[in-house]
Amino acid sequence: MRDSGFRVSDFGFAAVLAAGLLVALGCSQEEGSGLGKDFTYDLTEHRKVAPELIGYEEAAAIEPGLKEPRGIAVDAEDRLYVAGDELVVVFNKEGKREGEVKVGAAPRCLAVAADGTLYVAMRDHVAAFDAKGERKAAWASLGEKALITSIAVGGEKGVFVADAGNRVVVHYDLAGKQAGLIGKKDAARNIPALHIPSPHFDLAMGRDGLLWVVNPGRQNLQAFTPDRGDLEASWGKPSPAIAGFSGCCNPTDIAVLPDGRFVTAEKGIPRVKVYSADGKFECVVAAPDRFDKDVVGLDLAADSKGRVLVLDPQARKVRVFVRKKGMDG
Repeated sequence: MRDSGFRVSDFGFAAVLAAGLLVALGCSQEEGSGLGKDFTYDLTEHRKVAPELIGYEEAAAIEPGLKEPRGIAVDAEDRLYVAGDELVVVFNKEGKREGEVKVGAAPRCLAVAADGTLYVAMRDHVAAFDAKGERKAAWASLGEKALITSIAVGGEKGVFVADAGNRVVVHYDLAGKQAGLIGKKDAARNIPALHIPSPHFDLAMGRDGLLWVVNPGRQNLQAFTPDRGDLEASWGKPSPAIAGFSGCCNPTDIAVLPDGRFVTAEKGIPRVKVYSADGKFECVVAAPDRFDKDVVGLDLAADSKGRVLVLDPQARKVRVFVRKKGMDG
């Protein structure tokens, strides 16, 4: 069992804390801010961030020209892929538009393999495209309840799909055949159920070789072995304070920096932050005042230079943040 500051044995206590916070914040299960219609608690102070905690600055913004941008990804050459409408739009590392891939339906999320294979998820299935944008395959539907919200590629280990509708991670081999399920409740293996109150359920491959999965209703991240689905580590705590995750279901989105640190995004109090590889809060990338207060869906990506890319669906642009000069890390 890896010690990442928040042990598997602490889940029972965390659940009590999370439940108490949900009552305090009046959270509903509807998509939106995550704070509920009857929300009255004043979060004004938590929307303020001390300047010394902000370690990044916005260096550029890319406008993909999509009416409804939903997801972003970066490939091995630092090309940016933006999914929305019925397209995936591609930009080079300088932010110049290179082309587009027509996917034939509304894409929800995407990932790019090292060989350039593009995996695009619709609501209930995944489609694969080659590096030239030609469709290679459409995988089988995950059923009527399916709601795919994230994809991660683990090299030869396969493709991992977060299904918020069925509350599980589906593991595929590279040919699109299901290889197993990850994150299902299993008391014998000390794996708690994934608590997904709203359609925000993200995952990413860590630099440690583990699959990191957001358990948003528990306000934490969990690490699983990609092959067996064993729960190895977890970290995170429910709190509107800067080091925690607020509301009913946060963080909504994650990304992994080249050195193994994590980037997280939240709704309710929209903010983007950086944590160490073992889950210690380090700094803020973007404070709540950078976004519309009701923005939802701040999808994240990180390139090889450590730049943090944030999809702002309300502004219909991808914001590029770089580390401030003089800041460590």
